[in-house]
Amino acid sequence: MLTCVTTFALVGIEPRRVDVEVDVRTGLPSFTIVGLGDRSVREARERVAAAIINSGLPFPAKRITVNLAPADLHKSGPGFDLAIACGVLVASGAIQPQALHDTAVHGELALGGQVRASRGTLVVAEGARAAGLTRLLVAPDRVGEASLLPGVHGVAVADLRGLVAVLDGSGTDARSSTTAIACAEPSDGPDLADIHGHAESLEAVTIAAAGAHNLLLTGPPGTGKTMLARRLPSILPDLAPDEALEVTRIASVSGLRTTDALLQTRPFRAPHHSISVAGMTGGGAIPRPGEITLAHHGVLFLDELSEFPRGTLEALRQPLEDGRVLVVRGQQAVLYPCRTMLVGATNPCPCGFGGTARCRCTIVEHDRHARRLSGPLLDRIDLSVRVDRPSAAELRAPALRTSAAERDRVQSARERQAARLRGTGVSANAHMDAALMRRHLRLDDAADRQLTRVYERGLLSARGRHRVLRVARTIADLEACDTVATAHLLSALSLREDAGAQERAA
Repeated sequence: MLTCVTTFALVGIEPRRVDVEVDVRTGLPSFTIVGLGDRSVREARERVAAAIINSGLPFPAKRITVNLAPADLHKSGPGFDLAIACGVLVASGAIQPQALHDTAVHGELALGGQVRASRGTLVVAEGARAAGLTRLLVAPDRVGEASLLPGVHGVAVADLRGLVAVLDGSGTDARSSTTAIACAEPSDGPDLADIHGHAESLEAVTIAAAGAHNLLLTGPPGTGKTMLARRLPSILPDLAPDEALEVTRIASVSGLRTTDALLQTRPFRAPHHSISVAGMTGGGAIPRPGEITLAHHGVLFLDELSEFPRGTLEALRQPLEDGRVLVVRGQQAVLYPCRTMLVGATNPCPCGFGGTARCRCTIVEHDRHARRLSGPLLDRIDLSVRVDRPSAAELRAPALRTSAAERDRVQSARERQAARLRGTGVSANAHMDAALMRRHLRLDDAADRQLTRVYERGLLSARGRHRVLRVARTIADLEACDTVATAHLLSALSLREDAGAQERAA
């Protein structure tokens, strides 16, 4: 007897339909799985057989062949267990074939027949909706996630006996009550009110948040660089619905889901400086999202930036420019999104006190430290700020800003950008390409002349010129100005590492 059950494989963060074809025929008892599955897929035969027998359900003592089609698609993970078990149970007569009409299944099996959650449930639900399927059978703790998308109903099945009861109509179709997109409540975190002094740094953090710009904080140890960076999420606007779906999809595929609602707050990732290239950009024998993808639509904070391996930092150059990263492993190519704000914090020299009387580093040590961060990487940093030790009076003085007030400013600036860029596929100034800049960025005559003078002096690369313009556009948005004026441009130049110091000197 031949039967077919629908499930989905995860390719990056995208679903691919997989038809689990189960053929049971007379012959010596055997259980074979084909279709380019990895070791965890091949081991499913042991889990499925034990789960069916221990659940008291009939297991055919015949020749069983399972094909995971298409056969040229790599499959990995234990999420195919439940679909394989369904196919075997249909062949044994425990489930009627028509019961699986308009139904997809996804889950891992325990040896006792219990259904365990598998990562990527939201992505599988997206695949089911695209395939026109209306019901998705999953583990009980994933039923809410399976029902986040309108048109797909997640059905909780605790074990194989419960699965049979649901499909033959004798059990309860325990569907989630979620029928529309829900949002997780944001959690309270650190506030900018904890920061005393650092007026220029606080303004740079606000500008970075308002336009999704990359930011570098440089200064001696203990001056507040990490405090500033970790308070950046408190002023970022909530995710838009389409952004929330993307971020939740990535979290689901990575096994980071903690709620049954769409994530509302923007991700903040802070990997240790010992991270590998694959850990940062994605990869591995079975490709998984890297930190830059886990920070999609959020912040990737690299503390002690100069301590990261140079190869790891250089691997960020193209993803930061393109907003996506292509991971190729063997015969498989996976594309991950990474529209990420890069925020780095670093000391100016090995001892950390460069630029002050306390510095004891030699010129050679300074040069060696400076070479840790390449010019092409620094050219992709929009804002660079020196964070010095605040004075005693500044530490005693009231806080200059609060997260609530700055969040309102950022939200207003983001709304202006979203309205201006509606229909273009991007919503923040940092993501505008050259064509969008020509359409949506207007300089007054004085600002245009100033930018031309700076560029002709060789203080900016062509990329740096574009990035200065984007930052100037964000500063104008914070001030609710339609045109970029000279003051906005000069502010952007002062925050640009390669042009700021030299232009101020001139």
